[in-house]
Amino acid sequence: MKELFSLARRAETWRLLWLWLAEAQKELGLPISDKAIDQLRSHINMTKHDFEVAEVEEKRRRHDVMAHVHAFGEAAPEAAGIIHWGATSCYVTDNADLVFLRDALNILLPKLAVVVQKLTDFARTYKDLPCLGYTHGQPAQLVTVGKRACLWIQDLLIDLRNLERARDDLRFRGVKGTTGTQASFLHIFKGDYAKVEELDAIVTKKAGFDSAFVISSQTYTRKIDVDVGQALASFGATCQRVGGDIRHLAMFKELEEPFEKDQIGSSAMAYKRNPMRSERTCSLGRQLCNLARNNVDTFAAQWLERSLDDSAVRRSTLPEMFLTADALMILLDNICSGLVVYPAVIKRRINDELPFMATENFIMAMVDKGYSRQEAHEHIRVLSHEAADQVKNHGEDNDLIQRVANDPFFEPILDDLPRLLNPTTFIGAAPQQVEKFTGPDGEVQLALQKYQTQIASHKAAQLHV
Repeated sequence: MKELFSLARRAETWRLLWLWLAEAQKELGLPISDKAIDQLRSHINMTKHDFEVAEVEEKRRRHDVMAHVHAFGEAAPEAAGIIHWGATSCYVTDNADLVFLRDALNILLPKLAVVVQKLTDFARTYKDLPCLGYTHGQPAQLVTVGKRACLWIQDLLIDLRNLERARDDLRFRGVKGTTGTQASFLHIFKGDYAKVEELDAIVTKKAGFDSAFVISSQTYTRKIDVDVGQALASFGATCQRVGGDIRHLAMFKELEEPFEKDQIGSSAMAYKRNPMRSERTCSLGRQLCNLARNNVDTFAAQWLERSLDDSAVRRSTLPEMFLTADALMILLDNICSGLVVYPAVIKRRINDELPFMATENFIMAMVDKGYSRQEAHEHIRVLSHEAADQVKNHGEDNDLIQRVANDPFFEPILDDLPRLLNPTTFIGAAPQQVEKFTGPDGEVQLALQKYQTQIASHKAAQLHV
């Protein structure tokens, strides 16, 4: 990703665009020599000297595109007179940005697919392991560790779809001239609009796009940046959600991110195992969400056919968005490669809360024995409040089950208590849902089909800080 948004790649992509324009113009009959094309083609890669020439020229002209036109012309003197023929600066800047958006999304998508697959493996491993559910931050009906992971997977699948859609919706700006009217190219081709259209189509194809915008101003509409940015921001929000869940579960000691043998959690508190990867994920996720706002404001601020206040902010925002998203992919990959589950802690936390959750089962069991539902409810209410008082006001263990066992009213169901307290009877269809969602014909595998080669060859991402 860093290479994609490097100065060298940017300058070399501009040179490719100038080459493609010249090749198309020659193909359509304009007087451009074979030698000129050969020189352009052989000087696509930027040298140190090329950058030095461009730097001097840009300082003199205060125009980066014309500085690179000059540097390219010096490297390819036979083509110096036809480089940028009929084009405006946005022919190279905007078309290059569209290439970068497409290629950057193509870098991210397989990485996201790998993360989904790793979480899928985790979910299937723990699809049957009961754990406390939480609503309003309070213990609720049991779920399973694997079912909870499927919540994260589902959100990431939506991100996968959003990023694919953002990529597939991209179109080339193409060869449109200064205000999008193609006037300069109509002049070059003596009013032959068919050739102007063909020129646009040829260059679009060379750039690897299926189509170009019919309508543009000097730039492609900055609405494209908004759409791509929103897809990335949505992914950033998912990262915050997943990272936040892991941090909460680490606080409960139910689950932890990878923690290495010699890793230090705190410079003062040596015992600490801080979830720094997940905290970093939340931090960068927030950054990604906030960066996307620049695209919205920039689009809204554009005047008529174009205003240059979009330039500086886009040159920083677009690379930063993708570099941040790429860093998040690396973090999620690393985290999901080594999540640690603590079943004994999970069981203990279930046992602390299960007596209260099982009370409805007790009531139903008494009804099955022919007793009044209301009477059973009242007995449970009284005993539950007594047990809660012991827990909250005296710091004692939850003794509700013992109180139920000691109450003569519940004698008819004493032999059924172990069955009624089995955690696996509280998880509903969670295991089956995980299987349906992640199995061979489930949503996950259908979404990942096109990424199987990258998934199979992937190695776990390493963090160096």
